[in-house]
Amino acid sequence: MVKNEKDGISIDNRSKVQTLAEALPYMRQFAGETFVIKYGGHAMGDDALSKSFARDVVLLKQVGINPVVVHGGGPQIGKMLEKLKIKSSFVDGLRVTDKATVEIVEMVLCGSINKQIVMDIQEAGGMAVGLSGKDSALIEARKLRRTQRDPDSNIEKILDLGFVGEPVRVNPNILVVFEESDIIPVIAPIGKGDNGETYNINADTAAGAIASALAARKLIMLTDVPGVLDKNKKLIGKMSIKEAEERMKDGTISGGMIPKVETCIDAVRSSVEAAHILDGRQSHVTLLEVFTSEGAGTMIY
Repeated sequence: MVKNEKDGISIDNRSKVQTLAEALPYMRQFAGETFVIKYGGHAMGDDALSKSFARDVVLLKQVGINPVVVHGGGPQIGKMLEKLKIKSSFVDGLRVTDKATVEIVEMVLCGSINKQIVMDIQEAGGMAVGLSGKDSALIEARKLRRTQRDPDSNIEKILDLGFVGEPVRVNPNILVVFEESDIIPVIAPIGKGDNGETYNINADTAAGAIASALAARKLIMLTDVPGVLDKNKKLIGKMSIKEAEERMKDGTISGGMIPKVETCIDAVRSSVEAAHILDGRQSHVTLLEVFTSEGAGTMIY
């Protein structure tokens, strides 16, 4: 560890102090604001990154920000279905979910995954409670309708994805209660239909709907890529809704990034000030975005 000859303070410690000083204005700016964080991807399967994420969320709460965590769990669901010898398939990145599958989805999301995240947050010194969209009628859902055009006949047909849903209404009352407490809510993206059906909801979509209902200051989506890349594979630091739509039209934004960007656009158009797509594989990436001038990932405003 190198020390400064004048005062004997290590360069490493001086750097830490400078980082804290830089963070102070942002702590003041965001105190009392709500951040909805979609947590998923590689970070959930890496123990070190999981612990790092939990510490970040606890720090946000400690400085007066209200984090709301919405998590996914596709790989874990897949492993459980394989273990139980239940076959599943995907259409446009969405798991076709029959009655047997949705029971496993709910068990895994609301059980082992949700409770592990709660435990990680509590081990990091915070207080957390696990919820699903079915608790306190948090997420009212309906069956997701998707169409697919036959390449030969050019006729569109409706795809039946089973118990895959989309949010119709989000009741934020229970989350508002948590804002006034020390408790961090951790939400599994399961919704309830009009007739009591259980629906599996894409975690990105659920996070966007919750952020809109809460009029959150930020929607933060942790992914397995650095952010949105341009045609030269360079990171786009920020873009307006108009720029994002243009980049989807010209093919710069394609594949699995399209629904993520669309979710961000919908949230910002609703009531969210800014949406961020960050690389969840990078330790403390949320803090880098929130508390530094350089930020991280891609911001859509």
